Amino acid sequence: MSGVWDAVIVGGGAAGYFGAITCATTLKTYSPQTTPRVLILERARKVLQKVKISGGGRCNVTHDCLDPKEMASRYPRGNKALIGPLHRFGVRQTIDWFEEHGVSLKVEADGRMFPITDDSQTIIKCLMDAADAANVTLRTSCHVEHVRALEESNQARFEITLRGGERVWAKSVLMATGGTRSRSGAEMAEQLGHTLVEAVPSLFTFHIDDARIDGLQGLSVEHTVVKVLDESLEDVGPLLITHWGMSGPGILKVSSWGARELYVRDYRFEIEVDWLPRVDVASRFQSLRDAWGKRQVASRCPFEPIPKRLWDRLVEAAGIDTSTRWAELPKARSNALCAQLKQARFEVSGKSTNKDEFVTCGGVSVDEVDMRTMESRVAPGLYFAGEMLDIDGVTGGYNFQNAWTTGFLAGQDMASAAIG
Repeated sequence: MSGVWDAVIVGGGAAGYFGAITCATTLKTYSPQTTPRVLILERARKVLQKVKISGGGRCNVTHDCLDPKEMASRYPRGNKALIGPLHRFGVRQTIDWFEEHGVSLKVEADGRMFPITDDSQTIIKCLMDAADAANVTLRTSCHVEHVRALEESNQARFEITLRGGERVWAKSVLMATGGTRSRSGAEMAEQLGHTLVEAVPSLFTFHIDDARIDGLQGLSVEHTVVKVLDESLEDVGPLLITHWGMSGPGILKVSSWGARELYVRDYRFEIEVDWLPRVDVASRFQSLRDAWGKRQVASRCPFEPIPKRLWDRLVEAAGIDTSTRWAELPKARSNALCAQLKQARFEVSGKSTNKDEFVTCGGVSVDEVDMRTMESRVAPGLYFAGEMLDIDGVTGGYNFQNAWTTGFLAGQDMASAAIG
């Protein structure tokens, strides 16, 4: 570990690994006879753990959106700042990079992209193999306690102190600790002169106690509209009923766009769910009176997206007796059922973190970073990537794309700086 490293990467997650691989690969391209000196320092025993659990263990690598401006619009924070970087290394380049390294990606109906193996281990192996091939050095169970910028030095610009007192020196440092919710990463960024935007959760599920969904965990509705009342927050997507309330992309996207507003409200608010946004329910009820007049309303759900058990709960919530037939359905009860299907209101009394999707908004202000290179405007030679930046996307592969994009640009520039 003696000598000066070309680059030291603090954090062995997606952004850190991609930055390290890019830096080392670029250095080898510039100087094929020289072995790059690129080091990853990871606090945990294992690397790439968020990659492992993301997408239910399949790893949602990116999203099928090749237009940089449109792609950037899916980031509640940092969208304008990310347009330029996505032009330099965006979705197309990400797909090509993985293809060149032996991993083919597939597109699902909602635009999410996964490895064709449906196994996150495919992505982990790809990244680890690429790092090995580029001669990247990895140290795990390695706690970085302090990063100090050196004012006068012929080579090293930074001194990194590890727990136990060991020190290493680097020409440049990439901070990729996975978000400033970790005080160690936040404190190091602050000590080096950076302003931090407060970190709060930006992808979380809603805690809801309501008889209409109690015991229905596991049921889902493919297309819903979720609206937070008293806030300009609304999004579409699948909704999943869980043990603690509601989850699924429809919920997670709303939580992302409203991360700061909902934090201020201590996660206590009311939502409105349209279970059938593509259906004119009132007109359908009128036709059911003729076609299903003798059938009991509760006997069968006439709307395919709605599971029968959920239909039973909504019928009950509308005050409709199980013996009531369609032809006999009073207008008041018909209106009540229509409201349960189109404007069902639920009280949210807290949040639950989705372990597969945990993301924070907040971090190092993008105003203090050169978004062409990810280099700090405050401390030359210091770089940031991934969740260390105040950039976060909705669910669907956007946060990993931020990691690939910012990690790549940081890696390229660190290599250029090392060469001089």
